[in-house]
Amino acid sequence: MSIDRHVEAFLEMLAAERGAARNTLLAYGRDLADFAAFTIACGHSVSTADRQTLGLYVQGLAAAGLSARSSARRLACLRQFHRFLAREAVRADDPTDPLDAPRIAPPLPRILGEAEVTALLAAAPALPGRRGKLAAAGLEILYSTGLRISEMLALRRSALSVAGDVLFVRGKGGRERIVPLSDAARLSAACLCAASPPSPWLFAGRDGKRPLTRQGFDKVLHEAALAAGLDPACLSPHVLRHSFASHMLARGADLRSLQLLLGHADIATTQIYTHVLAERLQLVVTEHHPLSKR
Repeated sequence: MSIDRHVEAFLEMLAAERGAARNTLLAYGRDLADFAAFTIACGHSVSTADRQTLGLYVQGLAAAGLSARSSARRLACLRQFHRFLAREAVRADDPTDPLDAPRIAPPLPRILGEAEVTALLAAAPALPGRRGKLAAAGLEILYSTGLRISEMLALRRSALSVAGDVLFVRGKGGRERIVPLSDAARLSAACLCAASPPSPWLFAGRDGKRPLTRQGFDKVLHEAALAAGLDPACLSPHVLRHSFASHMLARGADLRSLQLLLGHADIATTQIYTHVLAERLQLVVTEHHPLSKR
C-alpha cells in the first residue's frame, strides 16, 4: 500500500518541526499504516475516517491482543495526526476528541522476599562504625513500620514514646499517626542514639544540627545491600515499604489496618498490594494444584 500524502506530510512535520527520532517516525508510520488499512476496509481513507470508525478501531486494538499501554500510544499517534489535519485545514473536526485512552494499570510495586530482608537485617549491623548502627536502625524501622523515608529521617528523638514501643509520626499533609515499633527496631534506635552526636534528630547528620540526608542514607543502604549479597539497584527505602506492606498482607493483615500503618489517606492506594498477593496466590495454584498442568 502506498503511503497516504497526508500521512507523509504529518511525518515530515514531525521530523522537521519537532525533531522526531527515526524510530519514532517508523513507529508512527506503522501505526498509521495499520489504521489506514482498517479505514479502507470500512470505506474511508486515513484522513476522512469518522468518529464511529475511529471508535471501532480503538475498540479492536484490545481484541487484537495489544496491551493497554500500546493501545494508548497508538491513540496518542492518531490524536496528533488528526490535530495536524485540523491545523492544515484538511478537515474541520477532530474525531479523536471523544475517545478515551485505555486505562493503564499502575506498575506493581517491587518487593524483596522475606529471606532477602532477613539477610539485609543480618548484614546491616556488621558495617563499620556508626554506619552499621545507622543501617541497622534504618532498616529495622523501615521494614517493621512501613514508614516513608522522608517520615523516618524527619523523626525527632521525642517521637519515640517513653517506653520506646511506638513512634509518633507526622506524615503527608501533616497527618499524625502512631506506629508500633518492634523490639529489634527499638533496640537499634537506642543504639543509634547512643552512638550519635547530641541532637534532637533520631537520625542525626554528622554534626547533629541537622537530620541525616536522603543521599546519606542511600549510601548506607547501598553498602548494606552489598554486604547482604543483594543488588543495590533493586533496593530502596520505598522497596522496603512495599515489602513491609506485601508481607503483612500475605500473613493475614487486613487492608484497613495496613492503611492506618502506611498513612494512606485513601484505602484505594492500599489496595494495590492486593494485586501483589493475587499474583503470589496464582503462582501457588499453578505450581501446586493437581490439575494445573492439564
